Amino acid sequence: MKIREIFEEQSSFLKSREEIEAWLQSMKIENYTINDDLSVDVKGDVDLFSSRLTSIPVQFRNVDGYFACAYNKLTSLQGAPREVSGEFDCSYNPLLTSLQGGPREVGGNFDCHHNQLTSLQGAPREVGRDFECSRNQLTSLQGGPREVGRDFFCHHNQLTSLQGAPREVGGDFLCQHNQLTSLQGGPRAVGGDFFCGINNLTSLEGIGNVEGEIRADKGVK
Repeated sequence: MKIREIFEEQSSFLKSREEIEAWLQSMKIENYTINDDLSVDVKGDVDLFSSRLTSIPVQFRNVDGYFACAYNKLTSLQGAPREVSGEFDCSYNPLLTSLQGGPREVGGNFDCHHNQLTSLQGAPREVGRDFECSRNQLTSLQGGPREVGRDFFCHHNQLTSLQGAPREVGGDFLCQHNQLTSLQGGPRAVGGDFFCGINNLTSLEGIGNVEGEIRADKGVK
């Protein structure tokens, strides 16, 4: 879907260049460009942390820095940038149930923990560093990234399967405090440690190549 079509569908978006510029300035966002389709590029960081937002009223496109919209009351990520070179942080939005509308590419960390996510559909396919989706309401990892450069955190959810987990994780993989009975579907390669305790596992069958330490409940082999 093109940016213009998204604008037409989202009645909450600001509709004029003047309104968009006034909002960007009120949020102390600098070094921005308002494109012909009214999307916004930013050469630098976008800090919307704890701004009492219920929605993002402009459509960001490319952010050459980090994008933080944590500690708000967002119900949707519509308006979030398509590409973020640094970290993307949408954690602590207690009404957020979906990642749809979020960025497609993230060069740094992707942090969506402490929300009410029921699905990872809409997540980027690759994340340059950490992917943090712990403390949500996830029952599946389907739709999540396929490759994560560093650590992957999915602990404290309602997972019953690791199907949909990334194929490769450069650092640690943490899936403890879920309802897993099997590790089938987990990553093929983990560059760091693998944490899978506090589940309902009876064996470690299905675990891939782990370069670091495997930490499971006592007695699980």
